[in-house]
Amino acid sequence: MRNRGSSIAGNPVLIGAATVLVIIVAMFLSYNANAGLPFVPTYQLKVEAPSAAALVKGNEVRIGGTRVGAVDTITTRRRKDGSSVAVIGMKLERAVDPLPKDSTIIIRPKSALGLKYVEITRGTSKDGYTDGDTIPVSASKPTEVEFDEFVNMFDDDTRPAMQANLRGFGDAFAGRGSSINVALGVLPALLRDIQPVARNLSDPRTGLKTFFNELGDAARIVAPAAETQASLFVNLDRTFTALNEVARPYIQESITEGRPALDAAIRSFPVQRPFLRNTEGLFHELRPGVRALRTGAPEIASALRVGTPTLRRSPALNRRLASLLTELQTFANDPVAPRGIKRLSETLETLKPPLDHLAPAQLVCNYATLWFRNVSSLLSEGDVHGTWQRFIIIATPSGPNNEGGPSSEPANGPNSDNYLHSNPYPNTASPGQPKECESGNEPFPVGRKVIGNPSGNQPARTEGSP
Repeated sequence: MRNRGSSIAGNPVLIGAATVLVIIVAMFLSYNANAGLPFVPTYQLKVEAPSAAALVKGNEVRIGGTRVGAVDTITTRRRKDGSSVAVIGMKLERAVDPLPKDSTIIIRPKSALGLKYVEITRGTSKDGYTDGDTIPVSASKPTEVEFDEFVNMFDDDTRPAMQANLRGFGDAFAGRGSSINVALGVLPALLRDIQPVARNLSDPRTGLKTFFNELGDAARIVAPAAETQASLFVNLDRTFTALNEVARPYIQESITEGRPALDAAIRSFPVQRPFLRNTEGLFHELRPGVRALRTGAPEIASALRVGTPTLRRSPALNRRLASLLTELQTFANDPVAPRGIKRLSETLETLKPPLDHLAPAQLVCNYATLWFRNVSSLLSEGDVHGTWQRFIIIATPSGPNNEGGPSSEPANGPNSDNYLHSNPYPNTASPGQPKECESGNEPFPVGRKVIGNPSGNQPARTEGSP
């Protein structure tokens, strides 16, 4: 028969279940302790930092060495300028609210093993961040050099190098105690004299930083030419060795006499300046001619080769010209000669307009030469019946108004070859005309009458012309 007065404490199942529940709750609370206790209100902020290296979720957030929260999230964000920052989410106690806006943030090491925490230095501003705000990256102080970063400098390559340096410096100073004492004795005077030099070098106007930067650039530029420079110094050594043979007395005398020469130059150069300016202007004006000499040099050389024998024969020619010049002098002194020269000048002035008009016909179109050649061929060439002029017959096309007999108007068809093509005054590239050799170059439009100059410009050359 069941005992109705028994209690729950006497039930082992219920005691075991309660024990398991307490253990689970304790494990849950201990596991989430770094992230804050559940159901406890928090003050949440985000902070932008240049780097969150070695910082992990759950790390402490401290103010004045006291834990006031924990790191909840760590993400990254790309800024508008292309750089990236770490965004650290923090869960803080409500007692921190509000955090002044002039507060600063720094990520500091907690131990030498690399554990870190976020330290907040409260500001004094009356304005504070509200729950969920983001603290800008400008509030994050630069991270100091960490202990592990300092230790990592001494890597596998650096440690042997430091040992070699210590051994080398030790060997260098060994047995040189007296020399070091002498150096220490004169060092104060050196330091005293070097102070104004150091002040001058430290002045920003000296540009010492720029000087070393430029030296680095120069070294980088000449690095590919190192072998060439080495050869240059070897050749310079040979040159100076050779100069050593003439150093005395020749180079010594040139140095000794150099000062009087410079004094004379100082006195004479001001006087020579007008001459030098004129010389500069002369050479400046000679530049177009000198540039033209580059293309005309072969012709000038050929002319000099041909002209040299001619100049040798010039004295004999001059002697023969003496009598001619005497006659010309007699002619010039004749009172009738000026009137004849005047008439000749008037004749030449009268002939100038027609010659200006007719000259292009020959110089450009070669018409005079072609006319004489064609007339000669017409009167000299032929066959057994005679020359072409004696028996050739040019028949005109048949049809109304043809050129073979009387007609009421110029030939104008109806046959395609019964159209008149006449150009009594062709253009010959004369002044006032287009530059074309129209005669002999006219096109032959079929089925169309053309009288006068044809349309368009014809070539400015004929047979035998350039």
